[in-house]
Amino acid sequence: TVLSFFAVFAVNAVMVVIPSIASEFHMSNIVQNWAVIIFLLVVAVLSVPAGQISGKYGLKKVTIISVVLFIIISIANILVTTSEQFLLCRLILGISLAFFNVTSMAMVVSAFGPEERGKALGIVITGVYIGLSLSPVLGGVLNYQLGWRSVVLFGVPFLLATLVLILTKVDEEWITFENVPLDIKGSVSYGIGMVLFMYGFTILNEPLGVILTVLGVMFLIIFGWIELRQTYPVFDVRFFKNRKFLSSNFASLCAYLATFAVTTILNYHLQYIKGFDSQTAGIILLAAPLCQVVLAPIAGRLSDKYVPQVLAAIGMGLGTLSLILFTFLNESTSLEFLIVAMIIYGVGFGLFSPPNTNVIMSSVPPKDTSVASASVATMRTVGQAMSLGILTLVFAFVMGDVPIVEQYYPLLISSCQITCLICAALCVASVFASFVGIKSNEGV
Repeated sequence: TVLSFFAVFAVNAVMVVIPSIASEFHMSNIVQNWAVIIFLLVVAVLSVPAGQISGKYGLKKVTIISVVLFIIISIANILVTTSEQFLLCRLILGISLAFFNVTSMAMVVSAFGPEERGKALGIVITGVYIGLSLSPVLGGVLNYQLGWRSVVLFGVPFLLATLVLILTKVDEEWITFENVPLDIKGSVSYGIGMVLFMYGFTILNEPLGVILTVLGVMFLIIFGWIELRQTYPVFDVRFFKNRKFLSSNFASLCAYLATFAVTTILNYHLQYIKGFDSQTAGIILLAAPLCQVVLAPIAGRLSDKYVPQVLAAIGMGLGTLSLILFTFLNESTSLEFLIVAMIIYGVGFGLFSPPNTNVIMSSVPPKDTSVASASVATMRTVGQAMSLGILTLVFAFVMGDVPIVEQYYPLLISSCQITCLICAALCVASVFASFVGIKSNEGV
């Protein structure tokens, strides 16, 4: 749960302080989006092989190594003097987070039986939502009082404490793929495909972007072809024959595609359009994730008793409504309107995630929990990265590659409105996807 908190904090707290980082390193609107995208891209690329690697060498061992790396690079990150160095640190932090993102969820699933799994996942996802709640506030306050480097260092003592807990309190080790060879071909083809596709997607306004996106799709098709022929695939694509697994993963992908850019949009709206400092913006941004914190454990318990896909669909229905409301944001929008829309958004996503995660993790055999956990992490990070990719792409078409200064604020507003409209459509897709696997009896 603590690791789940900092996995979110590492992304969301930095999002709040990006304007300060962009100002220090003279980043354009496109580059400052990439400060978050590069982090998520690395996590998305490595989450799938991380599932097999952690299952082969031990969930506990891999968690320890990845947390140590995260601590070291966090300390190095405060010493950077250029935007390139900052982005490099974000890349390495993404590598470490990709592993403990997968292992922390897999350890929880391995430690609890099916009758308690929803409750346990609800608690872990509460850690995620506490991270979502506190990261804007803590990030904003720390940045305002001490500068952005304090935000990067904030997690170090807590992660050190987590290391002590793992080493002294977690006696069991979980190894599910001990005698299974690593799928190098599958991992490499997946990694190349994801990098080409994700990067190409963010520059689709250029001919090179179209070429890279098509090449990325081709490599991902090759990845699927390789996996179908592997005795021990890095990711068993046959799981997608299971309607529950397929539909819930697709619903998760659409949900994160639809919602992740919202935090960036709201942060830009509050700091640029409304002129609030990072501390005040962080406090206002608390509205949505606070609702998620309250609802996550409740939704987790409910998913053990009722049809989880129905709960997930209701949640994304509320998410759709909130995104429609966000399309009306402009310089004259009242703070009251914004907060009401954020509460609806928070309630919706809080109701969606635990039941949907429970469906995914419960639809595979127990020995494959690390693979299912990798799938959850991959859908989340791919969706998050592509969500920001959509925003970046809209920026490129509407604004061009420019600094976010007052003369471009009207274009910033238009870009955010267009992005929210696209995201609302993706929310609707997530609602329909949530219903697909209800009648299926597949799962464990």
